[in-house]
Amino acid sequence: MGGSFGLALKQNQISGKIVGYDHNQKHCDQAIELNLVDEIGDFDTIKSCDVIILAVPVEGIIKALHELKDISPETTVIDLGSTKARIVENCPANIRQNFVAAHPMAGKEKFGPTAAIPDLYKDKIVVLCDLEENALLHSDRAIEIFTLLGMHIVYMKAKEHDRHAAYISHMPHAISYALANSVMHQEDPKSILALAAGGFKSMSRIAKSSPYMWTDIFLQNRENVVEAIESFQKELQKAKEMIENTDENALKEWMFSANNLHKIL
Repeated sequence: MGGSFGLALKQNQISGKIVGYDHNQKHCDQAIELNLVDEIGDFDTIKSCDVIILAVPVEGIIKALHELKDISPETTVIDLGSTKARIVENCPANIRQNFVAAHPMAGKEKFGPTAAIPDLYKDKIVVLCDLEENALLHSDRAIEIFTLLGMHIVYMKAKEHDRHAAYISHMPHAISYALANSVMHQEDPKSILALAAGGFKSMSRIAKSSPYMWTDIFLQNRENVVEAIESFQKELQKAKEMIENTDENALKEWMFSANNLHKIL
């Protein structure tokens, strides 16, 4: 996410200089080699920037915000985390007006600097939360950056965002991990390789996502994710019962109802 953001800033000529920071030295070296950033700085260097983008796991965002408590009132901080309520609640009060809570609805199952692509954000949705708590300098700056990246902006409250994200983003990841584990526990690698076709590959693709990142997301948004999983379990139980009972008409009606989703999409 961070590397792609750097590439997009460069491609759209939005930033004069991009300074990167990562606790992983290999990632720092790759970021320079791939021209994702112009230089690598320490945390004090990052604090002197006009805009700070936090593209780290969501628990790391909270930690970083507490390390940024002494930034200038003119410095804008934008996070790219997939959860919002806990992050907003834990932002230090003295920099709350600086901090713009954002969730770009974009990403790949691969992670790290080598996965960066310049058009990851183009034509995607970005959700901005609780902007009424921001100074206009910072909310306007964030809106301008995301607009110049070609993103479509949606505004929500943080708690509202987290409930929607649980159903539309977080639950599908949980299902993909569950599907991958279910198959791995029942099938040998040769059978998987021989029989895995488009449907299985599509549904299991996001199970390649970073476990470190998604553990934080699931636990930060646990109440909403549990609710979403329980809702999914009810639908799966319906399917199980209709198949067990050879209820052909009900099964078809259930699937036709699901087809309606793509009239929205």
